[in-house]
Order: sequence, then structure tokens, then C-alpha cells
Amino acid sequence: MQQISTIIVLLLLLTSCTHDKLEEKGFPVATNTNTSTTTNAENTTENNGLQSDSLRFETQPSNVLLTGLTNVRLISIYKVNTNRNDGTKFIGSNDFHYNDSELPKGNNWNNNLLPGLKAVYGYNLVNIAQFDIAKQQQKQFFSKPVLIKTVYYPTDTKDTLNYQPIKRDYCLVSVYDEDTNKDGFINLKDLRHFYLFDKNGEKQDTLVGTNYSVYKSEYDPDNDLLYAFARLDLDNNGQIDDTEPIHIFGINLKNPSKHFQLYKP
Repeated sequence: MQQISTIIVLLLLLTSCTHDKLEEKGFPVATNTNTSTTTNAENTTENNGLQSDSLRFETQPSNVLLTGLTNVRLISIYKVNTNRNDGTKFIGSNDFHYNDSELPKGNNWNNNLLPGLKAVYGYNLVNIAQFDIAKQQQKQFFSKPVLIKTVYYPTDTKDTLNYQPIKRDYCLVSVYDEDTNKDGFINLKDLRHFYLFDKNGEKQDTLVGTNYSVYKSEYDPDNDLLYAFARLDLDNNGQIDDTEPIHIFGINLKNPSKHFQLYKP
């Protein structure tokens, strides 16, 4: 199992440099915090399709994601962007993180990043909708637009871990959901939070404290644990500096509500 531990380093920051560059600007969330923020937001209103005093902008679904739960389907929702050159509109598309490493016998993850969980991301992915086919009900994960980095959701493949079938019934979401540094934008400069959602699309837990910013994780297959690395916002300025301390949290993937602090300086 040592082999898996060394080859599976799961960066919650896994998106490419291109995506980071595209997402760096994010989108404005307010125009009344201070003068400089107001100017920045107003100057980007036309290109973002955003009202200067609200979070209202055009969104569009991309795809229906099949899950390992027969009645549960997820819909990825993207912000509609405007091309500055010709005025055409476009949205991001779903990309997936894969694990193509050779795994020890008894482990078949079907190229999923984690056993039992697929990982989806995309440029300006701003929400996830859950639809229950049996109940004919729709539920959005977030009540307002956010900047989602990664969504881990139950795979529809038959994964095994140490010869045992793996089934998950929850989602994990890595997300920028607050303008923590109060600059008027939600973007990569804010703190990144990590949440647990149940199969009904309801938020159940904050897996790492909201005064932290999660930036990578590692998987422990022997214990089916996810180790989340996060920097503590020690000076409470809503953004992370390289000098701020790194803490490590353990998340039990059999039951993510069971999480704990593994390390602090």
C-alpha cells in the first residue's frame, strides 16, 4: 500500500495553470465596500453580465452527471461569459481529474481520482444542482453563485479498495464561497473552503474550519482517509500568505462527518 500513498497526491489545486489564470479574476460580489472596489466592479459589469449591486448574472447548465445513486443526478451550472473581442457568449465545460497510476492487486478505481468518487471541475463552475428522480425534486447546493474548484461525487463505476467494493453516498466540495479578503470579488485570492453535502444536496458539515484555506490533499488507502492540507489565516485578513502555518486534517471517507486534526505546528 506504500505504492499508492506515494503516487496518489491529490491536489485540491489540481486544475491547470490555464484554468488558474482564467479564474483568477473571478466575479464581483459587491460595489459598496469601498471606493476602489466600486470602481473595479463597475468596470467589469459589462463583461461579466453582472448587475453592479448584486450577484445576478446569467448561468447555464452544462451536463447531467451520472452518480452511483440511481435516483440522484447532478447538473453542473456555469456562469455565462462574454467574449470581449466579438461579444459572443460561452460557458466552461466539465473536466475530470483522473488517476491513471498502476494500483496494487485488489484495487480497481476505474481511473477515478479516489475510490468511489469522481472529481469534476471547470472554468467558472458556479453551482451544482441535484435532482432526485424518484421525488422529482431539484435542489441547488449553494443559494448564491460561488466559485467551485472541485466536486467529488459518487461514481457510477464499480470500484474496489483492497478487494472490497466501495460505495459512497455523499459529495465533497472545494469552493471559494465568500469574499473573505473584502476586495469585492470572489476569486482565487479568497480562502478556499471544504464542505460535505449529503445525497439530497444539503450541506452537512464544514470539513476544515472556515478560517483556513485548503490547498492540497493526500489519500491514505490503508485507512480510507483523506488528509487535507490547509493554511491558517492567522492574521484574519481573509487571504493566505506563504508564511502562515500549515495544518493537516483527516477525513474518514467511510463517514466524512468523522474528521479530526492530524497536525498543527
